Amino acid sequence: MSEHTEILAKLAERVKAAEGFLDIEGKRAQAATLQEQASAPNLWDDPAKGQEITSRLARIRGEVDRYDALLRRLEDAQAMNELLADAEDADLATELGTAVMALETDVDRLELAALLSGPYDTHDAIATLQAGAGGTESMDWADMLLRMYGRWAERSGFDMEVDEVHYGEEAGIKSATFTVHGTNIYGLLSAERGVHRLVRISPYDAQKRRHTSFASLDVIPALDRSEADEVEVDEADLRIDVYRSSGPGGQGVNTTDSAVRITHSPSGIVVACQNERSQLQNKATAMGILKARLAELERQRREVRMDEIRGERKAVDFGSQIRSYVLAPYQMVKDHRTDEEVGDPQRVLDGDIDRFIEAELRRRASG
Repeated sequence: MSEHTEILAKLAERVKAAEGFLDIEGKRAQAATLQEQASAPNLWDDPAKGQEITSRLARIRGEVDRYDALLRRLEDAQAMNELLADAEDADLATELGTAVMALETDVDRLELAALLSGPYDTHDAIATLQAGAGGTESMDWADMLLRMYGRWAERSGFDMEVDEVHYGEEAGIKSATFTVHGTNIYGLLSAERGVHRLVRISPYDAQKRRHTSFASLDVIPALDRSEADEVEVDEADLRIDVYRSSGPGGQGVNTTDSAVRITHSPSGIVVACQNERSQLQNKATAMGILKARLAELERQRREVRMDEIRGERKAVDFGSQIRSYVLAPYQMVKDHRTDEEVGDPQRVLDGDIDRFIEAELRRRASG
C-alpha cells in the first residue's frame, strides 16, 4: 500500500466519529421534517414562520451536504490508494497526495464545527471595530483590521457588509460596524473579540519612531427574523436622524440624505447605517442591529456569567490585548490566550487568521 494508507485510515476514523458528534443522521431526519413543512401550501401565510423554516432547512442541509461531500472525497482517495497498490502511477500518486492534504485540512474544519455548540454560534455576526489609545496611529490600525476581516471573509467564502464607518480626521477610522453572513459566523468571529495591539515604525512620525497602537473588536450574534420579531421596541423611544453618508475627510458619498442613525433613549444605544443603499434599506439594517444589541443586552442581564456569550470587556490599552502584531523591530503575530504564533504578519493581515480562531475555540473547549 502507498505511504498514505495509514493517514487515510486515521482520517476514516475521524470522519466516522464526526458523523456521531455532529449527529448527521439526526440532521437528516430534521431536514426531512422541515422539507415536509416547507412544502406545505400555506407555508407563507405566516411569513416569519416560513422564513424560520426555510432558513433552518438550508442550514441543516448545508451541514449534511458538507459531510456527505467530505465522505465521498475520502472514498475517492481510498480508491486511488488501492489502485496504487496494484501498479505504480506517478500522476495518480501526486493526485492522491494533494487529495490527502486537502482532506486533512477539511477534516480539521469538520471537527472544529463540533466546538461551535453555543446557542448563537450558527448565527451571522455583527461586529464593531473601535480605535483605542494611540490617536491617528490607532485609527489607521483599526482600518487595517477592517481590511483584515474583509479579506478573511472573502477568502472563506463569507459575505461581509460594512454598515457604518466613522473616519479619522487625518487617516484611518474611529470606528466601523460590519455584518458577516455565513455558516457558524458568530461562533467563529467571537474568537476574535478583544483588544488587538500593533507595534510598528509609524508612517506618521517624521522621526520614524516605533509606536504601539490599539483597537478593539466586539461581536454580537445577528438575529434571525423570528428572533427579531420577539424584540419589542417602542417607536416613542427612538430618535431617527437622516444625514448624508460621508467618506474620508468628510467627503460626501451620496448626493441624498440616505444614511440613518437611530438612538434608543432607554438604553442609550446608538446605531447607524450608511452603506450607500436607500434610506429605507439603511433604516431596516440599523433597526436589525439595534434589536440585536438590545437582545444581547438582555442576555447579559439574564446570564450569571457574562462571558458565556461575550467575553469580559477590557480597556483598549496596554496589558489588555488578546493578540499582538509586531512589524518592527522583528516580525511576529502572537495570540496571548493560546500562545499561537506566526512569523509572517502580512499573511495574517491579508486575512489568514483561521489558525488563531481554531486555537482559541479549542482553548475554550478544553477549559
